[in-house]
Amino acid sequence: MENIKIATAQFENRSGDKAYNLQIIDQLAGEAALKGAQAIAFHECSITGYTFARNLSKEQMLDIAEFIPDGPSIQKLQKIATKHDIAILAGLFEKDANDKLYKAYVCVDKTGLIAKYRKLHPFINPHLTPGNEYVTFDLYGWKCGILICYDNNIIENVRATKLLGADIIFMPHVTMCTPSTRPGAGFVDPALWHNRAADPTSLRQEFDGLKGRAWLMKWLPARAYDNSVYAVFSNPIGMDDDQLKNGCSMILDPFGDIIAECRELDNDIAIATFTPEKLQQAGGYRYIQARRPGLYGTIIGKEHVSEQRVVWL
Repeated sequence: MENIKIATAQFENRSGDKAYNLQIIDQLAGEAALKGAQAIAFHECSITGYTFARNLSKEQMLDIAEFIPDGPSIQKLQKIATKHDIAILAGLFEKDANDKLYKAYVCVDKTGLIAKYRKLHPFINPHLTPGNEYVTFDLYGWKCGILICYDNNIIENVRATKLLGADIIFMPHVTMCTPSTRPGAGFVDPALWHNRAADPTSLRQEFDGLKGRAWLMKWLPARAYDNSVYAVFSNPIGMDDDQLKNGCSMILDPFGDIIAECRELDNDIAIATFTPEKLQQAGGYRYIQARRPGLYGTIIGKEHVSEQRVVWL
């Protein structure tokens, strides 16, 4: 493998406004390409918007969802990728011929669709069907995987994706700044966002504290470190429906170190160079080799009824 440059992005999407969101994706992809990035990753449901879907009926969900790869948004995404000669990863709601609905995330380049992943643990709308498989794919000689938001909170998903060969895991989210049972969690007042030009300090304090980035730092570096992967975390900033999100899209290396991060209180990109040497230098590589699955294979694989609870809902 050769070095690869990848960008992660944050932007304020508009609920249900695919044309606007694709326009911003076009703008940021062009900016990333000019800075040498070979791929750029956007957040969960970056094409459609996300949180507003909690109030949609199945008919409304089917109206906003698209077929993949033949839907207009994927076709537009491919045109953007061709225009800038960059691979683009972005998310949207998907429907199939049987009117099943999924939370999907795709990777496209000028050749077309490279990969499609369906979220394993969707929850924003009761009509969504969970995905049932991990996905790995090749990107410029690197083996990649995708896990959407809540999927990354189940640590077995990250390890399984790594064991399938992924050295880069794209982790698109719409997260943080919501109530929870954990100390310090909660919504952030939208007034702080609207007043950010006059008072960025108060907003940054909320964004970087336990409502936001400080919580992320409790677990995200461990996912990269334990599995010796590059983690590409993407998250929106600004208002997503009636919820304020804090961005801080970032890239972590296999040591669990942040090597690029969006810090603007606005739409932004961050770019990092991925070097293959780190994949075997990091401690996670050695720990994976030292595993003894005979001890715990049946324990981890023991039959279990999945119960998913999202407190803020």
